[in-house]
Amino acid sequence: MTRLLHVLVLGLFGAGIVHIAVLFLLPLYTDRDAWAQLSDLGDYYTVTTIGGGAATTPLVRSVDPLFAAVACRFDLNDGVLHVEAEGRAPFWSMSVYDRNGQNIFSFNDRTAADGKVDFVVLTPVQTIEVRKELPERFVNAVFVEADIDDGIVLVRAFVPDQTWRPAIETFLGGVSCTSL
Repeated sequence: MTRLLHVLVLGLFGAGIVHIAVLFLLPLYTDRDAWAQLSDLGDYYTVTTIGGGAATTPLVRSVDPLFAAVACRFDLNDGVLHVEAEGRAPFWSMSVYDRNGQNIFSFNDRTAADGKVDFVVLTPVQTIEVRKELPERFVNAVFVEADIDDGIVLVRAFVPDQTWRPAIETFLGGVSCTSL
């Protein structure tokens, strides 16, 4: 019986040490979230390569080396966000995240008009205003209504083999992230 009590006390003591260590380590990791790392690399609307061969930061730790990615931060208080790119890739996907890293919306080339990167991120109020007089450049765009102030857009592209890498890096290098 004393042996069982000894094991229980030792287990509780070990669990307490682990919990205290986690509490002390939290400030280290909260400063290294995706938002903070992208902030260090550039201002709003700066497209940053974050995955693949040309990555400037190890922000995305993907287990799949067959994807390259770019990201940009945005603030919808500045106006609607228009993200577009020329060219094609065998497969691309786009995701919108809020400042805390929660996925708000995602789609891929199979759901986009003509398979091109052309989408607009806007708030519900901005959607109403834009729909009143739809600009010509938004006719084929996919509208992403997000009830957030600022966030991150991530565009990933599939690299089937190394011969595709230059084409994919050119494709992702042509991604523009602009506020209108």
